[in-house]
Amino acid sequence: MSTTGTPETGEDAPDTPGTAASGTSPTQWPENLPETVHLPRSVQIGDDDSDDEITEKLRRQGARIGKGVIAPAVFWPALLIILAVALLAIIFPETSSTVMFGIQNWIVADLGWFYMLAIGLFVVFSIALALSPYGRIRLGRDEDRPEFGLFSWFAMLFAAGMGVGLVFYGVAEPLGYTTNNVKPSWDGEGVELSGQAMAQTFMHWGLHPWATYAVIGLAVAYAIHRRGRPVSIRWALEPLFGERVKGWVGDVIDVLAIFGTVFGIATSLGLGAQQIGAGMTAIGLIDGASTTFLMILITVITFLATLSVISGVGVGIKWLSNGNLTLAGLLLVTALVFGPTVFLLQNFVESLGVYLSNVFEMTLDVGAYTRSEEAQSWFAGNTLFYWGWWIAWAPFVGVFIARISKGRTVRQFISGVLLVPSLVGMIWFAIWGGNGLFRQWFGAGDLGDITAEESMFRIFEGFPLTGLLSVLGIILVAIFFITSSDSGSLVVDMLASGGHPNPPIWSRVVWAVLEGLLAAALLASGGLEALQAGSLVTALPFSIILLLMCVSLVKALSLDQAVLNQYEQIRRMEAVTRHIAGEVNATLPKNEEFGEYLDTRVDDRIDYRLERTRGAFGRPRSEKPSERTAARPAGRHDRRGRGPSDTESDSDAD
Repeated sequence: MSTTGTPETGEDAPDTPGTAASGTSPTQWPENLPETVHLPRSVQIGDDDSDDEITEKLRRQGARIGKGVIAPAVFWPALLIILAVALLAIIFPETSSTVMFGIQNWIVADLGWFYMLAIGLFVVFSIALALSPYGRIRLGRDEDRPEFGLFSWFAMLFAAGMGVGLVFYGVAEPLGYTTNNVKPSWDGEGVELSGQAMAQTFMHWGLHPWATYAVIGLAVAYAIHRRGRPVSIRWALEPLFGERVKGWVGDVIDVLAIFGTVFGIATSLGLGAQQIGAGMTAIGLIDGASTTFLMILITVITFLATLSVISGVGVGIKWLSNGNLTLAGLLLVTALVFGPTVFLLQNFVESLGVYLSNVFEMTLDVGAYTRSEEAQSWFAGNTLFYWGWWIAWAPFVGVFIARISKGRTVRQFISGVLLVPSLVGMIWFAIWGGNGLFRQWFGAGDLGDITAEESMFRIFEGFPLTGLLSVLGIILVAIFFITSSDSGSLVVDMLASGGHPNPPIWSRVVWAVLEGLLAAALLASGGLEALQAGSLVTALPFSIILLLMCVSLVKALSLDQAVLNQYEQIRRMEAVTRHIAGEVNATLPKNEEFGEYLDTRVDDRIDYRLERTRGAFGRPRSEKPSERTAARPAGRHDRRGRGPSDTESDSDAD
């Protein structure tokens, strides 16, 4: 991470933070420490830079951008691989399904422990990092402050955490764990499993996924805000791989990030299409959502997302997204007020207690003692699917939260990313899942065979204005669908364009269409199970990259902390020096300087030169008084503070 006379730019290093205040010259720094962790401002992308200037700066940093403002070594391999997978799934659905499920079964049977351990390590790593001395390092220059206020930042983190998944599984997941999807290792049945069901749901949507996002988000935020690198996953591994991230190693990293992101978005689009179809069935618009209808639905909404890309209505999409969050909050309050309010509050408190008392066991539960096809199928469709989904989504969410977190410290970043979305997710599931549990076990008892996509609309049946709420639910899912496709395409396009913040429109359209095509292909080859298998399979290689990011991040922060400590030592030394000099000068006689005053006190020090050393029988060379007098500079004081005239007077007196 050395930046002194950066080799990639040939320019001098920028002013070091703290140098101006301390007056320290760069030559005083130890050779094993860089002057600064920041790249020169001249190669960092500025807010006012034109697209051509940005492209030139990216090239100077090592990005290999070709014609059309794309990185050919990333764009074409990622595009061709994803397109091939989608076409094979459409042309040979049964064969594709067999291959995908075969890989999924192998991962669950032989590598499920790896996924569980990796996610657990991400949680421990994030918490440890926040509590360590590295927590005070700022994501930006030392003088930078947060770009967004605390409330706005929390709202945007909530937006990143909210999505089709929460709406799709809000009712069905905790309810299913007590009815037709019971974890094989649990004892009891029905309502007795409610606390464990809620705790398991909290684990799937709480600290664990957000710790995964925190790892990649922090690594990317450090690279782009602290170092000044482009928005690209490869630069998060620069402290580990060095200059190699500019070559094929970095290309592979970005291709895997694109691959995982597109599959994660396609999974969400497939779930969203299923839920929209269920909602339209619930309000009587259609008789049932067939696979053909779902593909048509994906095509229509992908077209809308593509239209938003072409029209450039980015600001409108932002307002639409904010309005969607308001709509989600409105539906949540409606479910709390018109549902069994007291039970829902009790459900949240008790479920939180069960979660906290069992979180370690659930984190490392790999089903080692329930070796059956049923147990393997449960893990594949639940915990391991979620871990694969979160890892596949990690590049998209990580880049998003990294871009909005400039100026925050490492401790603020991790605390906000872990706590706020986790708490919001728990509240969401406690209310929606609590409604489902209450209706099944203390009410009508008619939700035992419910499907995930129809679950929310079945809950609306017990509320006033059922039709209106169902329409709002469909709108909620549809807007999540559009905004996820639009913003996901932007992130993928940035990765495929070397980190360019304004990638070309045509390539964003390509990625938006490809996401829709892949979602339709996965639905055609096996429905929900195929979507789950796709996420689990594509997440495997990127999980290794996330683990490498942990090592890379510690290496970067260690060096950064060493730099900060060195600045602090120099600052303190200079402060002490100034203080001592000031105190000593204050005690000297008038018209005296400390240096001159000190010289007189070392003038008559003992002479240890070799020529003054005598042998065993040698005699010391005599020195005449005149030589001693000549050796002392004129006008200097002796040890008693007297001048030459006083010394001569003493000799005369003697």
